[in-house]
Formats: sequence, C-alpha cells, structure tokens
Amino acid sequence: MKTKSIPKDVKGKVKDVIEAFHRKTLQRDDCYYQARFKGKYLYLDRCDYGNIGPICRLTYTGNMYKLEFAIFKWSREKYDPDEWMFPGSGFLDGTIKGAMKAGLEAYPA
Repeated sequence: MKTKSIPKDVKGKVKDVIEAFHRKTLQRDDCYYQARFKGKYLYLDRCDYGNIGPICRLTYTGNMYKLEFAIFKWSREKYDPDEWMFPGSGFLDGTIKGAMKAGLEAYPA
C-alpha cells in the first residue's frame, strides 16, 4: 500500500509510543524524543540538555510496526536509508521503539 500521509489516528498512537518510551526508558526531563510529521514521514528528533537535533526518519508503509528507517548522518547532514553499520542498528525491527533505542546507541545522550 502506498501511503501519501500518516493518518491522524496513527499520529496519536505514535505520540503514545514516544511518551511510553520516555516514561519507561529515558526517565529524564533533559533528554526526550519529539515527533515531526511530513507526509508519509515521521521524523524523530531528540532534545538533549536543551539542544534539539535530528536522529532518524521513519517512512510509514501503512503499518506502524513495519516502518522503514533512515538514520541522520551528520557528516552529510541528510537522512540515509542505506546506512546499516552504526551502533544500535541491531535494535531496528520496524517499530518506533526500536528506532528510538537505535538512536540512543548511535547518538548517546
């Protein structure tokens, strides 16, 4: 299924997953993920000690448990869906939670 944009109900579920991750995994007020939506893309940015930066981009495929992942490469300042050799890549399982765990390993807080 080709999706042009992420449905509103899925956006709500995404925010719930991120909030649960904050409570269970991060447990900090100075480090947290935030979502940005643009069309079929979910961008996960992270705030670390007041500095907000991009971590990854997830592509919605019609199933929020089979998202396509692209890490943000600071060296080129762009998202790279073909990069799989980075710390934390083993967490990638098509889920938002897996992407956030991978982001914590790739870019430690």
